[in-house]
Amino acid sequence: MKNNKILFALIGILGFAPLFQACDNDDDSMSNYHTALVTVCPNDDGSFVLNLDDATVLYPANMKVSPFGKKEVRALVNYSEVPGEDAKAVVKNVQVNRIDSIRTKNPVMSLSDNDAAYGNDPIEIVQDWVTVAEDGYLTLRIRTLWGFNNQPHVLNLVTGVNHEDPFEMELRHNAMGDVGGHYGDALIAFNLNALPEMEGFVKIKLRWKSFSGEKSTEFNLKMRKDIPFTNSDNALCHKKIE
Repeated sequence: MKNNKILFALIGILGFAPLFQACDNDDDSMSNYHTALVTVCPNDDGSFVLNLDDATVLYPANMKVSPFGKKEVRALVNYSEVPGEDAKAVVKNVQVNRIDSIRTKNPVMSLSDNDAAYGNDPIEIVQDWVTVAEDGYLTLRIRTLWGFNNQPHVLNLVTGVNHEDPFEMELRHNAMGDVGGHYGDALIAFNLNALPEMEGFVKIKLRWKSFSGEKSTEFNLKMRKDIPFTNSDNALCHKKIE
């Protein structure tokens, strides 16, 4: 995702099942702000690139291997363009100042009893620059109640809920009994690149149970296209979801 105009700081909360994994390469305070959302795409030789959006690819000039190994994940980054690079180029070298992975999952299939399998606890989807469909991924900023027992919540994106529309899905939330406490936010991403291929953009319909009842919204999503490579309240509960 292209750089947001308002810098967005992340607040850490102790817990389990880490959502972000940090790699700090710069002690300057501005490098602690995430300014872009990317897909970390590892290569066979251990190197990696960052897909910034549906067309732009970033090469991390100061990092030889991915801090997340061979896993392809969505991540928040702070980066600087290498001097001399064309700001409008679709492939360019950058200096990565900070990178933090987002919990990234594949969707699951609808079952006979989704409530029992995936939970039915309420959750909110926050309209934010990190709530976006791009590069074949659906990335969401969610909000719910978190207790103080460090119990990870489980989120799943359920497909197959409408046999006539493979692009209609449900976001399911299992709070694992942790239904009290304070409101807080977290990020999660789902890889949808295995969905049926269609030309251009597809319309994703997403349904979920909110604290005020059933809700739905739609996203325009473009599946990844092959790109040739040359080589307390509202705190982000980023360690408390699975």
